Amino acid sequence: MKARTWLTWAVIVLVTVLPLWLIGATPGTPGTALFGGSDDRAQQAIGTIAPGYRPWFSPVFTPASDEIASLLFALQAAIGAGVIGYWLGLSVARERAQAPATATAAASAAEAPREHRAD
Repeated sequence: MKARTWLTWAVIVLVTVLPLWLIGATPGTPGTALFGGSDDRAQQAIGTIAPGYRPWFSPVFTPASDEIASLLFALQAAIGAGVIGYWLGLSVARERAQAPATATAAASAAEAPREHRAD
């Protein structure tokens, strides 16, 4: 393998392992979830700022349980990843399909002056 490949793999491993190591080293506060969502923190902040606040609307759909909410969140993330992956794959395929056409056009452009000189 090339040195650049080794460096790329080292960076990938470092980026993957370092956050897990940092989270493992962080002491958790008792009574709070380590991976609490931003919605919970926003509710806490609103409760602190305006204790008598009443929401001005209610959600259209409320999942029956936290597991279903997690499932819907994971499904949303999977669909988003699929769309991004499809777009990336399509972009790479388009670029590869255009590369021979561009190379052919460049070769013919390079050949054109030679043909002109021959005349």
